[in-house]
Amino acid sequence: MFKISAALKQRYPAAEAFRFGDSAASSEALLSLVRSGKKTATCSALRDIQNGEPMPTIGRRDIALNWDGTPALVIETVELVQCRFDEVTEAMALAEGEDDSLDAWRKGHGSYFKRNGGFSPDMQIIWERFILIEDLGREDDVLGHSSSLTYPAA
Repeated sequence: MFKISAALKQRYPAAEAFRFGDSAASSEALLSLVRSGKKTATCSALRDIQNGEPMPTIGRRDIALNWDGTPALVIETVELVQCRFDEVTEAMALAEGEDDSLDAWRKGHGSYFKRNGGFSPDMQIIWERFILIEDLGREDDVLGHSSSLTYPAA
């Protein structure tokens, strides 16, 4: 399913692999936002983590995948907040890079959660701030060569 090279697994042995979004188009758009530096956070429904999705941990580096399962980026979690959906602040929403206001974030993410298991304003979420560590966007990077861009830890 996922096409992660042995070299990449060796560089990031504790990494979890995941996809941003719930479609090829949203995945591509979200990866572009991370690459541009506009997206520095994401969130998940706590129920998804309780149902088998791995819990993010501060300091762990994870591999964000393209929709086809090939590695795109390596990110490192630097902050975690568990809160209710309706407790997300404007600063948290804007850090996700997808919207220009808290209201727009609530509308878009409410729709996302409705499509992916259900939504309630009081549902628990895990909000995660991350930094970009490595861009694996070129084909030779997927094969484990060192031509990718690497970003220093903050």
